[in-house]
Amino acid sequence: MPLDDDTLSELQRSYLAAIYRWRLRGHWHAIRIGQPAPEIERAFPLVQRFGLLSAWNPHSAPRAEEINRADDERLYAAIHAQGRKGVHAFASAPDRSWREPSWVVLDIDVPELDALARRFGQLGTLHWQRGEPVRLRMDATRPDSLQPHPFVDWIQ
Repeated sequence: MPLDDDTLSELQRSYLAAIYRWRLRGHWHAIRIGQPAPEIERAFPLVQRFGLLSAWNPHSAPRAEEINRADDERLYAAIHAQGRKGVHAFASAPDRSWREPSWVVLDIDVPELDALARRFGQLGTLHWQRGEPVRLRMDATRPDSLQPHPFVDWIQ
């Protein structure tokens, strides 16, 4: 279902303002759009590409927790079926009014990430190359009223 321009603009603002974290050995570490992610890159020194996505609440429409959890398990299985490793992550609103468990997928290329995002109905994902800033990928057409952002890729 296509989203209107106002909704897409609001979702971009929300995704840019969100808090993204990944977990290693019981500790949570930040990922910030527009900045490199040296902690995860140090933790996985052989990995060249990273992607973050969720299976929760497709197109940012809230669903029951049991449905979200079942889709999260399917996403985890799909990541591993592609020979990739997934690291626990989450995204949340700064005020914690919204939170989605997610996965950082190691060595995933852009076409694979986009295919998984579409399969699980996700509008926004993160992707970056080692040493480069984290980018937000929006699986829609940028509204004409929305100015380009240096770290947002509209992929339709």
